[in-house]
Parts: sequence; C-alpha cells; structure tokens
Amino acid sequence: MTGRKTAAVLGASGEIGTAVAEKLASSGWSLYLHYNRSEERAEALREGLSARYPDQRFETAGADFSKPDGGEKLAASTGDIRAVVSAAGQEMNKLLTDTSMKDLDALWHVHAANPMRFIALVSERLRRHPVSHVVMIGSIWGDAGAAGEVAYSAVKGAVHGFVKAYAKEAAGSNVLVNAVSPGWIETRMNSHLTEEERRMAFGEIPLMRPGLPGDVAGMVDFLLGEGGSYVTGQIIRVNGGWYI
Repeated sequence: MTGRKTAAVLGASGEIGTAVAEKLASSGWSLYLHYNRSEERAEALREGLSARYPDQRFETAGADFSKPDGGEKLAASTGDIRAVVSAAGQEMNKLLTDTSMKDLDALWHVHAANPMRFIALVSERLRRHPVSHVVMIGSIWGDAGAAGEVAYSAVKGAVHGFVKAYAKEAAGSNVLVNAVSPGWIETRMNSHLTEEERRMAFGEIPLMRPGLPGDVAGMVDFLLGEGGSYVTGQIIRVNGGWYI
C-alpha cells in the first residue's frame, strides 16, 4: 500500500479492533486487518470497508499470536505502514492457583510478545515517515490489578510498561507511542455476567454506565491525528472515571 496513509490493526476481528478499523477508515486510513482465528469476521470487515471507502485499500492478514512466531508471520505479510494499533488479546478469568504455564504463555504471546515483535520488525517502515504511531490497547487492570484476573492484569501491566519505555527509545525517529487503557467496555467479554453483577459494577463507575468500543476507537483516532502530535509515552484511560 505504498503511498497511502496505512495502519496495521492487530486483532481487527475483535469488537474493539473492528471499531478501531471502522473509525480509522472513516479518517482516511488504508488498513491491514489482522486476525487470529476469525477469518470470516475479518473478511466481512474488509468487504464492508472496501465498499464504503473505495479509494482506500483494505487487506486481511492472518497470524496466530498464541504461537511464538505470530509477529514475524504478520510482518512478512504486510508492507509499508505509518501506524500500528494493537488490539490483539484474549480474556482469562482464573485464580492464579488455577492458571497453568500454558495459560501464561498464551497470554504473554498474544498481548505482549507478538505485538512487540511485530513492532520491532516494522520499525524501519515506521521511521520512513515524518511522524508515525504505535498505539497499544491496555486495560484498567494493567493500572489497578484485578483479583481473579491476575495473569491478565500482569500482561496488561507489561503492555503499559512497554509503551513508557519504547516511547523514549523511538522518540528520536518521531514514532509516537501511547496506550489506550479501557475500563468496562460493552463487548461479548462481559456477556456472562448477570444483571445483578452488572448493576453492582456500574455503581462503582462515576459515569454509571459502560463504555462502548467506539469510545476506545475515538481515542485511537485522536492519537493518530493532528491532535495527538505532541503526545507520547502516555497511558490514556477511557474508563468513565472508574480508576483515576
């Protein structure tokens, strides 16, 4: 996609990743749409975006981020890019005593290792542009921690640490590195909760309601636009005031 304003959206087949892709496409970005197993959802997204924005290009790219070489495979199937948005992830609600080494490896590879490896491999492409961007989707639990989600909280904390460190390392090349840290976002991840559990959770959120995937996407779009041109190394919380 040489000559176009192009971003790679990691985890584009997920609900937040899809919202990010739709928002960036509306702002003129051509996109590589990464998926792990949800090829049908990624292809449907590509077809819809291509129909709405015929002057832009959209390509799907599959890579299994639960495997150690996922980032390398994705880098090999993408071209010139000006931005990377990592919304790749998977949930894990388990006590630490019930969390296996296999669980830990999968979380680390999906949330942190493969996105970091992909960014490392495409960093030379990012540096070709006067300004480029990396945005990671973190989590409120990377800030505050959560009982019952200790391993998930740990890898999201690692994502936040990566942003702070890489922002310093990449600043000399005008690569802006930030994270968006969502709180409760209304997705399938929360569909298992009862109405009583939802009511109790919303009572802890000052805005007293959940966020939507579009709220996260809007912040990503801001960071990739002119308004975010002097923002780097930040963990921007989109959580309705749940954690300040």
